Amino acid sequence: MIYHVVSVSGGKDSAATLLLALERCPRENVIPIFCDTGNEHAEVYKYLAYLEQALDITIRHLKADFSEQIASKRRFIANDQRTRREYETVPVFDAEGNPVPKRDGRGRVVMHKVRRDGVMLDEPVQKTKKIGGGRKVRWTNKAKRRALAILYPTGNPFLDLCMWKGRFPSRKAQFCTEELKRNMAVSFQIDLIDHGHKVVSWQGVRRDESQNRKHAKKIERIGPSLFAFRPLVEWTAMQVFDYCGRNGLHPNPLYKQGMGRVGCMPCINVGKDELVQISVRFPGHLEEKARWEGVVSQASKRGFSTFFNKELHDDNKADRRVHEANRVEAVIEWANTGRGGRQMTFFADFIEPTACASSYGLCG
Repeated sequence: MIYHVVSVSGGKDSAATLLLALERCPRENVIPIFCDTGNEHAEVYKYLAYLEQALDITIRHLKADFSEQIASKRRFIANDQRTRREYETVPVFDAEGNPVPKRDGRGRVVMHKVRRDGVMLDEPVQKTKKIGGGRKVRWTNKAKRRALAILYPTGNPFLDLCMWKGRFPSRKAQFCTEELKRNMAVSFQIDLIDHGHKVVSWQGVRRDESQNRKHAKKIERIGPSLFAFRPLVEWTAMQVFDYCGRNGLHPNPLYKQGMGRVGCMPCINVGKDELVQISVRFPGHLEEKARWEGVVSQASKRGFSTFFNKELHDDNKADRRVHEANRVEAVIEWANTGRGGRQMTFFADFIEPTACASSYGLCG
């Protein structure tokens, strides 16, 4: 049997994708799934219930569990007796300012592959040298006591993931999507395949969403008995809204409350304008994230971690100055500024929490 698994997020694209699947496939073969991150707005759950009623379907809720990973981390921290140190390094240059190549134990230059103008080339690795006294990699006794006192599963997938990792996701390390959504969906689909079925994974992806999705394929074979189908790749956002409207589906109310996207509240990559809207309309969500910062900081080896990782500092060093600049309260204040963070905009003073503010022109 072929099962059509539709990933539903509560947003416009997944709603349109679900509609298309129900139109084109036998209803008994369509399985809508929702991967619950634990960082969702209450309106998302309400909208999922609305979809179930409006389309006469049942959406399966999947939720990641990191209990085993947290238990393993507790054991590692408690038994950590490592003695080595980590050092900062700087590149080495010769007297003429040319890079000095790194050599192995036999004196041979160490090479690595790099891409230059679309061509893979072998280039020498530059030699580096240690600076400073380094730092111990072992958890200190103080850090052990702090982390072990808080490292217990909470039942919230997002928070438990961050406690296990000892940090929040960032733009360069966006492990939340992989751990909370992709892995859960793939695991569900692989289980169907293991039971002898073929699976088509319906995904609400549009090429105009981002650079990363610019070349998304409409149909793609992922593995044996598993295919990806992205019916919306050539659609625009307004085409999606229009299609849902023609089929009698209302959009998620969050789209009329200043949200450009409805998955996660807020997303770690949220922009200034949307963050201001959230701070005015849904301050409780940001207060919750501030509390999460305290919990994850306790579970972190270095003792501090922030929900946001904005470019609000002069360098990329993970020191406490950077931490202070990225705390939830500080980022909200930054979101209310313009001209590179130098001038207050007072935009939040003009937001009416109950008024419509759709970036898609839905306030008609």
